[in-house]
Amino acid sequence: MTVMEGCKAGRFTIMCQRLIYASLGTLSPLVSHPVHATGQELPGLRVTVDKVVHHRDANFPPETPHAFVYFLTISNLSQSTVRLLGRKWIIRSPDGTVEVVEGDGIVGQTPRIPSGDSFSYNSYHLTGHPVTAEGAFHGTTEDGQRIFVRIPAFEMIPPADPLE
Repeated sequence: MTVMEGCKAGRFTIMCQRLIYASLGTLSPLVSHPVHATGQELPGLRVTVDKVVHHRDANFPPETPHAFVYFLTISNLSQSTVRLLGRKWIIRSPDGTVEVVEGDGIVGQTPRIPSGDSFSYNSYHLTGHPVTAEGAFHGTTEDGQRIFVRIPAFEMIPPADPLE
């Protein structure tokens, strides 16, 4: 299995992130577009999709030539400190295909977010066609209550111009 095959299959996560970010740091063009989505508050938590950045690279697999780097902020508006333990993503394609990705941690971390604080991060998704992503983060409060917060739906649409 090549690294790119492993990336597509959801393996070698850290290696894939390094590969994508190394590529993003040295190649262009980058196309950024704002996302007009707000998070839903559940147990005082809110997720905001801050932006989505498109990147195309000739080194990506031909079936997934577009990388979308998304930037999220998780705000804790509750009275409790929370620890996020994992995530679940639902990625829908125009042909009706649904991909579900679940895992422990958030970019390799289990962030502790005190009341009134937030946690921001970015990650990426490779695709060859438009997709819509949404999901949830799950975790616990300091007193052990299980919580989750929804990730609002956002689109990752490759540009019409194949050179972008």
